[in-house]
Amino acid sequence: MKGRVLIIAGSDSGGGAGIQADLKAVTALGAFGMTAITALTAQNTLGVHGVLPVPLEFLRQQIAVVLDDLGADALKTGMLADSATIDAVCDEIAARAPAVPLVADPVMVAKGGHPLLVPAAAETLKRRLLPIATVLTPNLPEAEALCGFAIADVGAMHQAAKALLALGPKAVLLKGGHLPGDEVVDLLATGTRMEIFRDRRIATRHTHGTGCTLASAVAAGLAQGMSLRDSVIRARAYVRAAIAAAPGYGAGHGPLNHAVTCDPGVLR
Repeated sequence: MKGRVLIIAGSDSGGGAGIQADLKAVTALGAFGMTAITALTAQNTLGVHGVLPVPLEFLRQQIAVVLDDLGADALKTGMLADSATIDAVCDEIAARAPAVPLVADPVMVAKGGHPLLVPAAAETLKRRLLPIATVLTPNLPEAEALCGFAIADVGAMHQAAKALLALGPKAVLLKGGHLPGDEVVDLLATGTRMEIFRDRRIATRHTHGTGCTLASAVAAGLAQGMSLRDSVIRARAYVRAAIAAAPGYGAGHGPLNHAVTCDPGVLR
């Protein structure tokens, strides 16, 4: 087991997304996962049925005691819910782990449509979290909310990536799964390069937690000393394998199979 990842995110009682998916993904890729839980959700494949925020002082305490004792080689943020939570998390990171790579997944809406970020908090997200992120991992609706314009094709993805980079993250992994078509296109953008990744779309309703899983898989790679590009390549291959092997649970958007084995030759 190599690489310590502190995951700061919400819990998914259904086990498909959130902290549960994060821990499964990090463990499957051989890293060590630790958590600071921002909120509890009553959730299944049909949607989010209730949310209970964690008191801010206890959230701060979770982050502090983990970083002060175990330390971290990478951080991953997911559901942060509101401005006060974002501020608390960013303050603790600044105080205890300012140089640790951060994968920021700007969770705004659950797969079933339930809002997971107060609309007014988007500005706080842009002001506090994005400038300290090593890589930002939005899907297209999240990117549209952050950029302020529609993203209808790959050309618009390039423009969105530039706009997102201007908000401060060192890199952006823009996920294009919401575009129509038989092909899924993701875009990795840094200050010097943009690279497109293309794969055939897997026809399935079992995609709950793909964003959380991908971001945590990238964080695991960074924690293990991999380059960002290699971390993204391995993470994408892992998520595709987990979708293809999904167990078929639930009546809605079902979970992935996080225990799937990722081909070790994917980086060759």
